[in-house]
Amino acid sequence: MPGANAARRDPHLRLEEAIGLARAIDLEVAHAELAPLRRPTPATLLGSGKVEEIKARLAAEPVELVVVDAALTPVQQRNLEKAWNTKVIDRTGLILEIFGARARTREGVLQVELAALTYQRSRLVRSWTHLERQRGGFGFLGGPGESQLELDRRKITERITRIKAELEEVKRTRALHRRARARVPYRVVALVGYTNAGKSTLFNRLTGAGVEAVDKLFATLDPTMRLLRLPLGLKVILSDTVGFISDLPTQLVAAFHATLEEVQTADLIVHVRDVANPDHEAQAQDVAKVLDELGIDAAEREQRLIEVWNKIDKLSAEERAALVAEAKRRAGVVAVSAVTGEGIGELLRALEERLLRAHALFSVELPVEAGAALAWLHEHGEVLAREECADGLRLTVAVPPELVGRLRARLDGARISPVRQ
Repeated sequence: MPGANAARRDPHLRLEEAIGLARAIDLEVAHAELAPLRRPTPATLLGSGKVEEIKARLAAEPVELVVVDAALTPVQQRNLEKAWNTKVIDRTGLILEIFGARARTREGVLQVELAALTYQRSRLVRSWTHLERQRGGFGFLGGPGESQLELDRRKITERITRIKAELEEVKRTRALHRRARARVPYRVVALVGYTNAGKSTLFNRLTGAGVEAVDKLFATLDPTMRLLRLPLGLKVILSDTVGFISDLPTQLVAAFHATLEEVQTADLIVHVRDVANPDHEAQAQDVAKVLDELGIDAAEREQRLIEVWNKIDKLSAEERAALVAEAKRRAGVVAVSAVTGEGIGELLRALEERLLRAHALFSVELPVEAGAALAWLHEHGEVLAREECADGLRLTVAVPPELVGRLRARLDGARISPVRQ
C-alpha cells in the first residue's frame, strides 16, 4: 500500500520500483504482486484473506524474506512475521538497508546510522550488529549477530546523542569548506533528481569523473564534487547528490539534511529527469516536494533551477524529436542523453547563461604593463578566460551591470567589446 503521495502513481510502476529497491542490494526476487487494499487492517495492514493467501504461497515456496512496500507499524510487522513464519521488512527498512550498505563517507555512515537507530527505537527487536559493521546494511535482513543482546532504549538514545554530536562537527567542517570556496570564489551547481534518473552518468559526462553510474536505484549516496569549466571559461563546482524517492522515510529526510545543505546553498540546481520512464511526471512532483521541504519553493526554483530531460536515447526517433522540440520551446529546459552526449553542449551553455545572466560580458585587451587594471578586473568581476596576444593580454570578463561604467572608466584606452552569450 503506497503512501498518500504515491496514490497518483501507476501501481504497476510502483511495484517495479519496489522490485528495483530489493535488487539494489542483490536480493533475488522470487515473486512480486500487487495487493489491493480498501482500508488498512490495524493488526496486519493486509486483510486476513490476503495474509492467508500469502501464507499458503510461502508454505509451498519457502523464502527468507518478505518485503511489504508500505510503512508497517511494529505490531503489524511482528504479526506478519508470526503469520508467515519468516522475516518481514517494510519500505522504510528496505531503503535504510540499501543506504546502510552504500554509504561510504564518514558523514554518510553517520547519517544513515542515525536514521536506522531512530527507526529501530520504536521496534527494539533488532541486534546491535550494525554498530559492529560486520556486513553492509543495518541487519534488518538478518545475518551475523542475530542472537546478540537486544537493543534497549537507553543504548539507542545514548548512541543517537553521540551521532548527533559527531554530525554537528561534520556540519561545521562542511561550513568551513563552503566559506573557503566562497573566497575562491566558485559557483556551486547541484544535481538533483529521482533515484536512477542518470545524475551520476551526467556528472561523469560533464566532468570526466569516475563516479559509479549503473542502472540501479540509489547507486550514489555520498555527495561528490568536481570542478567544471563552462564554454566561456566560468569555473563552477558540480555536486552530485543522493537520489530522491517517493515516500522517503522521514528519518532519512532529517538525517540527510546536512548532505542536502549543498542543494540549499547552491547557486544553480539542475533537476535531472528520466523522461524515458513512464512515471517521470510523478517522479518530478516527488522531487519538487523534497525541494519544498528544503525551503526551495516554486518561486525560487524558477530562478535557480534548470530541468534536464535525460535518457532521450531510450526514446524512439519520433518521440525524441518531439521531446527535443518541446524542450526548446520551454525556458530553462534542456533535452540530453548523458550516455551518448547528445545535448550536452547546449546544457553547458544553458548553465553558463543562467549563472551569468545578471552580468555583462566583455572582451578586454590590456597591455602587459596594465597590472592595476588586471587586479581591478579580478576584484570586481570574473575573469573567465585569459590568453596572450601580440600587444599583451586578451581577457573575457563578466561584471555586474552597475559596474560597466566604472569598467570603461577604469580601463580607459583599453580595447573593450561586448561578448554575446
